[in-house]
Amino acid sequence: MLDSARLAALEGRLRRTFADRARVTQAVTHASYAAEHATVPQDGLAFVGDAALGLVVAEHLLAAEPAASVGRLTPLRAALVADTRLADWARTLDLGPLLLLGRGAERTGARDNPSVLATTLEALLGALYLEGGLDAVRGPVATLAGWP
Repeated sequence: MLDSARLAALEGRLRRTFADRARVTQAVTHASYAAEHATVPQDGLAFVGDAALGLVVAEHLLAAEPAASVGRLTPLRAALVADTRLADWARTLDLGPLLLLGRGAERTGARDNPSVLATTLEALLGALYLEGGLDAVRGPVATLAGWP
């Protein structure tokens, strides 16, 4: 089950309270936990969050460099949404301790696995998007990326 004190701390770091606790619980539910507990994993939310993140990053890059070519913007966007970057952002938010993992994933260190952390961040962004649209995603992404 999701630790309420850790969730409250996450909400403080995000400066946003989740209206739907079930959705944020799903965002931190790894497939291994979902399989062991017959619940819904984070994958669908990560799919939506990845798309929302890509759009927010694209908006930012275009605003920063309005005359830049696609050839210039595409690798910049790719660097900003790479798993290593997202995993660092997930660590900044302290998402690892919130993860609901199955026994095997727990034993193999999935709590600090960059791919798992990146997917969890994307799922969290997906939950934010579904609750508040792109505006709910823009603020946290800007803060994590260090944008003004």
